[in-house]
Amino acid sequence: MKIAVASDKGMVAEHFGHCESFWIYDAENGKITGSKSVANPGHRPGFLPNYLNDLGINVIISGGMGGGAIEIFNEKNIEVIVGASGSAQEAAESYLKGALKSTGSVCHEHQRHDECGE
Repeated sequence: MKIAVASDKGMVAEHFGHCESFWIYDAENGKITGSKSVANPGHRPGFLPNYLNDLGINVIISGGMGGGAIEIFNEKNIEVIVGASGSAQEAAESYLKGALKSTGSVCHEHQRHDECGE
């Protein structure tokens, strides 16, 4: 299993598309077996979900995400967890323990940087 966490300086990013990087965690039997950071190649509508799908991602974790990205992930059978915060690695570990659940929060407004409306 591969888990991607939208990240800013090792912490879960507030908004998926504007993160600086993605921490990619390989996991087996509920444990992280490897990790690497991949720079965000750029925010363009529809691009990042397909990019992460091409990397073999099974789960994406973020603070917030727009509805269009969520729809594309759903079409690709990639589980979306939004509403996460804290350390990227701790978020991935919490997910593997079954302790991290999505809040379902979808970003609809992008008029102000770092502000997601429900």
